[in-house]
Amino acid sequence: MKKTVLLTTVFVLGTMTFAKVDLVTLPNRDTTQLTIYNSADLTLVRDARSLTLKEGNNKLQFSWANTLIDPTSLSMQPKAHADQIEIADLTYPPRVQNLGLWNIHSEVGGSVPVEITYLTSGLSWRAFYMGTLTEDEKTMQLDGYVVVSNNSGEDYENAQTRLIVGQVHMLDEIAELARQQYPYGRPGEGVPVYPMAMRVPAAPVMEGMARGGMLAMDVAAMKPKEIKKEGLSEYFLYTIEGTETIPDTWSKRLPSFSADEIPVVNLYKFEEEMHGTGVVRYLSFKNDDEHKLGQTPIPGGNLKVYRTADEAKHLSYAGQSEFKYIPVGEDVELNLGGVADVIVEPKLMDERTDNYRFDKNGNINGWDEIRTFKLELKNTRPLPVKLEIKRNLPTSYWEVKNLDDADKYYEKVDLDTVKYTLTLKPQSEKTIEYVLTFYQGTRTEDWTRMHKDN
Repeated sequence: MKKTVLLTTVFVLGTMTFAKVDLVTLPNRDTTQLTIYNSADLTLVRDARSLTLKEGNNKLQFSWANTLIDPTSLSMQPKAHADQIEIADLTYPPRVQNLGLWNIHSEVGGSVPVEITYLTSGLSWRAFYMGTLTEDEKTMQLDGYVVVSNNSGEDYENAQTRLIVGQVHMLDEIAELARQQYPYGRPGEGVPVYPMAMRVPAAPVMEGMARGGMLAMDVAAMKPKEIKKEGLSEYFLYTIEGTETIPDTWSKRLPSFSADEIPVVNLYKFEEEMHGTGVVRYLSFKNDDEHKLGQTPIPGGNLKVYRTADEAKHLSYAGQSEFKYIPVGEDVELNLGGVADVIVEPKLMDERTDNYRFDKNGNINGWDEIRTFKLELKNTRPLPVKLEIKRNLPTSYWEVKNLDDADKYYEKVDLDTVKYTLTLKPQSEKTIEYVLTFYQGTRTEDWTRMHKDN
């Protein structure tokens, strides 16, 4: 333990002197449990310790100097002899900062296990992932990790780490409560001990934690760590197997999960209005049983994707993407960024006007604009690629005529969008040609009559 200090000698507080006061020594933690809320600067700490009490009145000094502990959240519970031990109050002496005295009356003497609970600030976690595609890019191994960072001012040794996904509604900022000169603003008054401070997350979350209790920590040292995941009201709880020591100012990477042979779809997209003149690669899968997932939501984070390049399992970088929380059963499509090995070049081959309409004065008030396009497609990769090309049109009054075999790939998306979807063979080229007719002026009335039954 780094900063939470206990003094066991006679001490002077301002102008007050405590003499012949029996102070209970605050021993090192037996176990610690950290529950870190990702959406707020908030961590619930549960310390299990064994206190040596004497029969009668005992005093326990607790200091949170140089930490971000919220003193108003401090709580203590005996885990044995509960009917013989009374934790009377927690007093904050006047003119002394960062110090509290627990008054404990015990009818038994000797070692007594207790649990000290409080809220602190300065601990956080973030998720990130590594995806490794097989050589044919049809399946992917997905490995998840979390990085836990500790800037709370306190070392946490052999701590079990639990991570909460979901929004927490706070009344006060824990860091501000930790920095107050006096916890309750009125020094010298005894403060009753509550099971938990009032400034805490929503009740269902705390009740769920209380029901969970301290989990077993006797996992074999060589066994790979796992993540236990469980629903908790509108939140989701991830429990990392085993314990970790997380010193102050340190960050530590912990494994989250690993899923092998996840079926994936690679789709290369071209849409000038969305992506410019380049092709962008997308990777998609679903968080369900069919995709070897679906047991729990997946926290949002950054995914770096690699491809197995040869039999020696060397990797080549494929791209990366940020994504948000993925609920169970939801599809996810990840933008891996632009590529240079798949090329789409649209070319305007011809442009003319036709089918003029005239008003009673002989002026043109309607006509057709006819444009012929060619899409030159090239795949330089050693694998086939599925390619989707979207063309956005300047009006909803139009007709398209596909040339050669372009009809096989064509689909009308909506009133002003069409797309062509096809698979290009490895290291191949392909051309798609089509003629677009746009109806202008009074020719839109002709278009409407032609399509009124459609």
